[in-house]
Amino acid sequence: MNELLVLVVCCALLGSGVGFLAGLLGIGGGLVIVPVLSIILLHFNVLPPEHVVLVAIATSLASILFTSTSSAIAHHKNGNVPWELAPWVMTGVALGALISGFLAALLPEKTVRIVFAVTVVLIAIKMFFSSKGNTTQERTLPNKGLLTILTTLTGGVSAMIGIGGGALLVPLLTFFSVNMKKAIGCASACGIVIALFGSVGYISSGITTYTLADGFAGFVYLPALFGIICTSWFTAPLGAKATHYLPVSLIKKIFATLLLATAVKMILY
Repeated sequence: MNELLVLVVCCALLGSGVGFLAGLLGIGGGLVIVPVLSIILLHFNVLPPEHVVLVAIATSLASILFTSTSSAIAHHKNGNVPWELAPWVMTGVALGALISGFLAALLPEKTVRIVFAVTVVLIAIKMFFSSKGNTTQERTLPNKGLLTILTTLTGGVSAMIGIGGGALLVPLLTFFSVNMKKAIGCASACGIVIALFGSVGYISSGITTYTLADGFAGFVYLPALFGIICTSWFTAPLGAKATHYLPVSLIKKIFATLLLATAVKMILY
C-alpha cells in the first residue's frame, strides 16, 4: 500500500511538469509522460516489462484528455483557438487516433518503442531548429479534405506514441502560415479529441489483458493516471499564461535537447 502511494506521488510530480509544458508548448505532455512513466512502472514492478511502454502510452493518452482540456480552456479564454479551423482538424485526428489505438496494441512492444523514439528524434530536431531561418513566405491552408487527411495521419501517429498531437500539429499548422499562438491553441483543443479516441482504442483492446481489480481500465493504469491529472490540470493554465512572458523559442531548444536524450534512452533500455 505504501509503494502504491509513493507511485502516485511520483506521478503527481510528473504531472505538475507535464501540465506546465502542455500549456506552454501545446505538446500535450506525452513526450515526457511515456518515458518517465515507463521508468516508474518498471521500478515498482507494476506489470511485465513487455507491456510497460504500451501501458505508459495508454495512460499518457488518458491523462492528456484532462491536461488538454485544461490547456484548451485557458487558450480559448485568451482567444487563441481558431474555431473556424478546429472542427476540420479534429475530424482528422479523431479518426487517426481511434484506428491507432487498436493498431498499437497489436504491434510488438519493441516496434512501438522504436516508433516512439524515432518520432521523438524528428520532433526534437524540428523543435530545435524551428526558430532558425524562418521564411516570410506565406502558404495558404489546403482544402478541407486534404487538411483532414493530413490531420488523420497526425492523429494516428500521435495516438500510437501517446502524445496529444501538439508536437506534430503545431509544425503542420505553422507551415501553412497559421499564427504560432493560434496553432498551439488549436493543438490543445485537438489534444482532447486525440486523447479521447485513442484512449477508447487502448481501453477496448486491453480489456481482456488487465482487469479493473488490478487497477487497470484496459491498458490504462488508473493509479498513475490519478497521480498525473491531480496536478497537471492545475499547472496547464499556468503554462498557457507563460507563453506571453517566457522565451518560448529558448525553452523549445532546451526541451528538444532533453527529448533527444529521452529517445536514446528508450531505444537502449
